[in-house]
Amino acid sequence: MKKIPDNFKSILWSYDFSLCDPIKMKNTIITNAISYGNLDHWRWIKSFYGVGAVKKVLNTMPNLTIRPSALRLANLMF
Repeated sequence: MKKIPDNFKSILWSYDFSLCDPIKMKNTIITNAISYGNLDHWRWIKSFYGVGAVKKVLNTMPNLTIRPSALRLANLMF
């Protein structure tokens, strides 16, 4: 199983981090990274999942799922 970097513990605080699977939890990880993460989180999801996958998740999430200011910036970056 691929490992999520330890710096994601702060944005996945409501989950048992040792059980977090980056493949099974792709939508959650991307959504939390965009909403609550910093540039390091964004770089990791971009390199791990790819721009296309991040865009797909962003386009399928309800607008209220991600903070509006973060969503505007994500749309520029991805």
